[in-house]
Amino acid sequence: MNKHLERLEQDTIRLIDGSTLGPNFQAIQSFAMDDTLCTMIGKNESPTTVRTWVHHNTIVLGIQDSRLPYLEDGIEFLKSQGFHAIVRNSGGLAVVLDEGVLNISLLLPDDDKKLKINDGYETMYALIQDMFKDMTSSIEAKEIVGSYCPGDFDLSIDDKKFAGISQRRIRNGVAVQIYLCVNGSGSNRASIVRDFYELAIKGENTRTTYPSINPMTMASLSELLNTNFTVQDVMVRLLKSLSSLADVITPSSLNGNEIDLYQHHLGRMIDRNEKIQVLIDQE
Repeated sequence: MNKHLERLEQDTIRLIDGSTLGPNFQAIQSFAMDDTLCTMIGKNESPTTVRTWVHHNTIVLGIQDSRLPYLEDGIEFLKSQGFHAIVRNSGGLAVVLDEGVLNISLLLPDDDKKLKINDGYETMYALIQDMFKDMTSSIEAKEIVGSYCPGDFDLSIDDKKFAGISQRRIRNGVAVQIYLCVNGSGSNRASIVRDFYELAIKGENTRTTYPSINPMTMASLSELLNTNFTVQDVMVRLLKSLSSLADVITPSSLNGNEIDLYQHHLGRMIDRNEKIQVLIDQE
């Protein structure tokens, strides 16, 4: 077994599945939920949790994206393409979520402060490798220049990115999040983000360096592995991998104190996005 997967070895793994909740399930709810779980796990009041989530036609912007000089024009373009935009509560840059993109969050404790930043990324990378080990040994973790939201732990096959990993830490809790482009066109998704940046920057010099996107650097797993994966196919693979790490997988939802804290974090996400909208309207 990959040593990084040992962090997920448990008697029981708690699973919160939001992959089938449909278009009314909003991305701001997911980010509020992960902050809730991260906080509670950091306090040892909730167990290690794996959470899955799918959102329809959403562009998730990073904080740096909210400072784009012509953000309003970029967002109007996204609306014209059938997408709505939200700003998440962390760094990174724009990513596309739709019904062909599965998100997985690993929510872990770090009581002894021994879980280094790269350890979190390596754990998620090892999990994805394990999920698809029967189909490929060619998944690499490295930055794919020309992709959207590029980073050292972009996951790719043959230099085409299909997933990106991010990480958020709240005191002694760690949330490692990945988006997996399961099906559909990776290059079409990248084209939307490329056009968004072109309209939101218009050639101006910016303090933040935004990616110069080449749509051909991105693809979905279905395209790369020549298989018509559905999100539920990948969910089955996730459950199989988790079952090799734990005796029991326990389906769950937020409960008790988690629900109260979730309302707090959801309010913060709503406030953040309302403030961004006010700034856009004032431009």
